[in-house]
Amino acid sequence: MAKDQRVTTVSWSGGALRILDQTLLPDRVRYVTAKKLPQVHEAIRKLRVRGAPAIGVCAAWGVYLGMKDSNAGNHARFMKDLNRVTAYLAASRPTAVNLFWALERMKQTVAGEKNQSVPALKKLLFKEASEITREDSRLCDRIGMFGEKLIKNGDRILTHCNAGSLATAGSGTALAPIYAAKKKGKKVSVFADETRPLLQGARLTAWELMQNKVSVTLICDNMAGSIMAKGKVDKIVVGADRIAANGDTANKIGTYSVAVLAKHHGIPFYVAAPASTFDFAIPDGKHIPIEERHGDEIRRAFGKLTAPENVPVHNPAFDVTPSELITAIVTDQGVFYPPFKKSLRRMKERLQ
Repeated sequence: MAKDQRVTTVSWSGGALRILDQTLLPDRVRYVTAKKLPQVHEAIRKLRVRGAPAIGVCAAWGVYLGMKDSNAGNHARFMKDLNRVTAYLAASRPTAVNLFWALERMKQTVAGEKNQSVPALKKLLFKEASEITREDSRLCDRIGMFGEKLIKNGDRILTHCNAGSLATAGSGTALAPIYAAKKKGKKVSVFADETRPLLQGARLTAWELMQNKVSVTLICDNMAGSIMAKGKVDKIVVGADRIAANGDTANKIGTYSVAVLAKHHGIPFYVAAPASTFDFAIPDGKHIPIEERHGDEIRRAFGKLTAPENVPVHNPAFDVTPSELITAIVTDQGVFYPPFKKSLRRMKERLQ
């Protein structure tokens, strides 16, 4: 995707964090200006910013905002304040590992700088948040470069939820290969699952692809199997919020069903994510915490009562796709194939 066509999701401007409020799309393009830590926490928790990489970028800037006015007089006190700030941000959402990765990276940036003054420590945090933002954009470009090679001219690709530029500081994860393929002159079309209950596929993916003149057809979630059976899908590409050491992948609820259907119909199922989305500390998907969201997201879809007012609701935001259903994982480090325990171990070693 050409950079001048992309709506910027998260950016630092005029001494504040500028966040595209994705809860208002596609009706309105409105930015939230965050000057204080609680505003960043609220933006993440309320899904004004969403998508694992974008959450990580936002959290990095949240750390800086939380620390720029610190009155700490020495390194020890500064670290105490920093631990409080990162713990607060860590409580905003539980599943996207990029959040915790970014918070830890920000802490490590200053942890060993005991001889630096407090103003210098603050400058280091600002510099690191800036680098995390630039780095995410570069990683998206690399995911696009590697993933584009998997896409053939004329491919019809199904995706679930949103993993495009709205979910990152760059061109996206799952959508990056599609944009790269289009740039290479390949004709590509996309089926976008609506992605209930918050309709990220309908509100965000369909809107984003139309903005960038990629052919897109919106479908209800329960139509995916039908169009696969009719031979209308050539491959599936989704993003990820956390990937375990064995390749088990947490993504937006409904992804697992798509993967099962893909397996049945013999359709390649690809996951696209940066290295920061991998959690090598957990062996498999059973250890991934799954966020349970408020039942009114289903009972009162976008403010309108669509179910009995007091009916109990089960509303997990994510599910886990077992690695045996995944054809390959596309990363900024290359494309990795099964057996994932072995191939992903090589990636981990490369990153160390």
